[in-house]
Amino acid sequence: MYTLRNNQVTATFKAQGAELTSLKLNENDVEFLWQGDPEFWGRQAPVLFPFVGRLKDDTYRFEGKTYHLPQHGFARDQVFNVLEHSKERITFSLKSSAETKANYPFDFELQIIYRLEGNQLTTTYRVENLGSDKMYYSVGGHPAFNVPINGDGAFEDYNLTVNFSTESLFLPLQGPNIAMNKKEVVEPTFTIPLLREVFKGDALVYMTDLGQQTFTLHSEQSSHQLTVSYEGLPFVGIWSPYPKEAPFVCIEPWLGIADTIDASGELTEKMGIQMLDAAQVSTSSYQIVIK
Repeated sequence: MYTLRNNQVTATFKAQGAELTSLKLNENDVEFLWQGDPEFWGRQAPVLFPFVGRLKDDTYRFEGKTYHLPQHGFARDQVFNVLEHSKERITFSLKSSAETKANYPFDFELQIIYRLEGNQLTTTYRVENLGSDKMYYSVGGHPAFNVPINGDGAFEDYNLTVNFSTESLFLPLQGPNIAMNKKEVVEPTFTIPLLREVFKGDALVYMTDLGQQTFTLHSEQSSHQLTVSYEGLPFVGIWSPYPKEAPFVCIEPWLGIADTIDASGELTEKMGIQMLDAAQVSTSSYQIVIK
């Protein structure tokens, strides 16, 4: 395990998946991050790469070849190297290998950089194309947060206040894939009550512009709250497993999305796919503030 710590917050990580495993306020030892009880969901904050969500039939085609990858890709199950580690910053690295190229034929380096400043943890994804041709990918976060916070109140006592930069689109899921024909326009600001039936159709998925997006988890029953914010990421998912009465909710900023129900399967045509030219680098970040 690896730790970042300042006078306000302690964050802990593991090399497998470069995954955040704890996020606590020092003053009263309040744990904000879901602790991975496998009865509900055994993960905590997995990194989604090289694809976010599920491919149609777990399959895609590129340059005439067919490949298979499970939901959310492989990075979450890989052991990352640690490139640097100080009291308030750590950088994890995963590079392509013969294993990864069997089902993802690109040369890459994925760095996950965590930085702690005051009561804010920033997660940065740095993706570099190490190959000589174009590379296609997506990346995203899947952090799960304890609800209730510090045992204050019940799950249903909490709300998630959403502040999008503009009107956005709600993209319903049909099974594991996106039903674009059922998309709906949503106002920039609204509140999601954390009622179990809200997640009856699986995750709530939204497509936004690239402006500042903010999500605040709060309750009148608690003096604590949590905010996730970012810009430059066009998708987000909100999820808690239904019908399980799981004591957590995920707030998931994404640079990519699951296949649509009518996806062709061609990687270059995939909705939300990102492209890097040879030697090109892309970075994207999101912030978690706890108090």
